Amino acid sequence: MSDVDAQHRTGIALIVAAAVAWSTAAFFTRLLHFDSWTILFWRGLFGGGAITLFLVATQGGRGARDLVAMGAGGWLVACLSTVGMVAFIPALQMTSVANVAVIVAVQPFAAAAIAWIWLREAALPRTLLASAVALVGVAVAVSGAGGVADYRGIGLACVMMLALSLMTVAIRRHRETPMVATAALSNFLGSLISIPFAQGIGSATASDLGVLAMFGFCQVGLGLTLFTLGSRLIPSGQASLIATLETPLMPLWVWLAFAEMPSVRALVGGALVMGAVVADIAAGGRAQLVQPAER
Repeated sequence: MSDVDAQHRTGIALIVAAAVAWSTAAFFTRLLHFDSWTILFWRGLFGGGAITLFLVATQGGRGARDLVAMGAGGWLVACLSTVGMVAFIPALQMTSVANVAVIVAVQPFAAAAIAWIWLREAALPRTLLASAVALVGVAVAVSGAGGVADYRGIGLACVMMLALSLMTVAIRRHRETPMVATAALSNFLGSLISIPFAQGIGSATASDLGVLAMFGFCQVGLGLTLFTLGSRLIPSGQASLIATLETPLMPLWVWLAFAEMPSVRALVGGALVMGAVVADIAAGGRAQLVQPAER
């Protein structure tokens, strides 16, 4: 096996591991019996700390300076990421994990629409078609919602998805933005915002803090670290495709641990959304392979 093949396999393994780490968010949220603000406070503290350690370990003094001397673009990205995190945890508590996972999967298409409006980036026909299929999938998945809490959870999931879509476009608009530093900052901002509203910060036991630390270190810190390392070894389109494993894995862990079975509508809608995401990214990858041959 050549060094190139070995690096490629390593990159794939790292991105798969990152998707697995990210997908544990719903599992940890179900495991913890605190209000969402308390979970956000501790997760942000532990997650931001883990990312900061990774930043300093890999970039040294420059990484620390990126965290302290954040430009306007970095603050914009960090604030949008914070909005997404603040909406994510209560969404998982109010509606089914399957509903949240399906809505999260639409994020690439929402980002494409925002990029067209903000940056005037033309959307490809295949992306428009995939977006239409994904919207149908979301409509099918959430059509079985019942009760005020369910609708609020779906609404918060949509807020999170839009915030992350805006964040994605903002990163492209401000290409100089240090991604890892903004991730650390957004976690600390989430903790800071949570303080006035959190009701259980002081009531967390040692075992609770252990679970919260694992939430922050594993789901946030480890996920970002693995994705950052893996994305350096494989094409970005392939990395994005592999990262979509997070969507089906989120409800899987909750089903295995808590017997939370997704509804038939959620499964059908999720299949439509995931099919649209995979088809669009795979088509983009094939187009990149064909272009060099045509020149």
